[in-house]
Amino acid sequence: MTPGLGRVQALLGRLGSLERQFQTVLVGGTNGKGSTAATLAAMLNTGGQRTGLFTSPHLTRFTERFVVDGQELCEPTVAAALARVRPAAETEEASFFEIVTALGVLLFAEAGVEMAVMEVGLGGRLDATNALSPVLSVITNVALDHTAVLGGSLTAIATEKAGILRAGQPAVTGVASDLLPLLRAQGADLWALGQEARLQTELRGWAGAALELDSPAGALALHTPLLGEHGARNAALAALAAKRLGLPAEAIQRGAAQTRWPGRMEVLPWAGGRVMLDGAHNPDGAQALVQALGALGVGPLPLVFGAAEDKDLTGVAEALRPLASQVILTRAALSPRAADPERLRRLFPGVPVTVTRSPAEALEALRGLTADLALVCGSLYLLGEVRPLLLNEASEGHERWQ
Repeated sequence: MTPGLGRVQALLGRLGSLERQFQTVLVGGTNGKGSTAATLAAMLNTGGQRTGLFTSPHLTRFTERFVVDGQELCEPTVAAALARVRPAAETEEASFFEIVTALGVLLFAEAGVEMAVMEVGLGGRLDATNALSPVLSVITNVALDHTAVLGGSLTAIATEKAGILRAGQPAVTGVASDLLPLLRAQGADLWALGQEARLQTELRGWAGAALELDSPAGALALHTPLLGEHGARNAALAALAAKRLGLPAEAIQRGAAQTRWPGRMEVLPWAGGRVMLDGAHNPDGAQALVQALGALGVGPLPLVFGAAEDKDLTGVAEALRPLASQVILTRAALSPRAADPERLRRLFPGVPVTVTRSPAEALEALRGLTADLALVCGSLYLLGEVRPLLLNEASEGHERWQ
């Protein structure tokens, strides 16, 4: 990966600049990008717009990254489009994510979408998605993650995220107030939760949350099935974005109510109990997860944990440790970036620990425990291997770096 927009711009040009055939919303931020993007796409679709949703990484299937009107595109369609992208990608020596971005543009253009909601991959300023021209930008939040690439401070990371903003164009954000001046300096027409827009949230346990959103575009009441304060906030950001795009209240409400986002506080039945999957992979995400489970009245529970080696493993474990009655450590078998589970043992002092070498072994260890609810978290790649085991589905089986 070499930062810069030159290659992806050249790649898109070789494909015919197809991104000009539809409008684009860019959704960036440290956490909550996927659920915000999915909620906004559902709102646009229920509002009658043919809508593309581009997200990353995928959980189980590569094709999950490309959704049109709520339907994942099939493998033959994606493979045929990739065959068209490949010669130009090889000429430009494009990276994996640059190729995937261009592939999404081609697929959405061929599907005739009117609006594409594109989740930013890494940062913003130099991310491949930023080669597109958004009619609206969303920045969910800013927290410490990918510090080796984006910088070691919130200010540095916010500067990179702010690169998806466009002067004079509408934007919405949930970023903390102390970082807002940096975002506003980009000249976008920015509405921030807590300033231009006000949000009241009533958490309703496992049913999600009721929201009251008041903004310069008017007041709106809606319900989201997304769990936790952070899930409610992501739904509110999507609703605020939808208001700025001129969607009617009914479409916003129906889209929010029908949103589902796998792998984020997702509960699945297994072995007579339940397993929650959550992609918390940095301290901010782990803290939000712990807070949400506390609000649901969930006490200490068995934790299956595995993570990429380049993450703040100490910070994530410190947030999760009070929640763990016991810990089963493992690694995503198909991820070369996964940390050795034996090395993770030191992160959970005072908690009973079992070390396993694969997700399948971890679930077998979990099977022997008596618990109504267990938690699997730490890495989306780990979730991508655990989820098909829980659902008795086939895994994609390819090595994964991104």
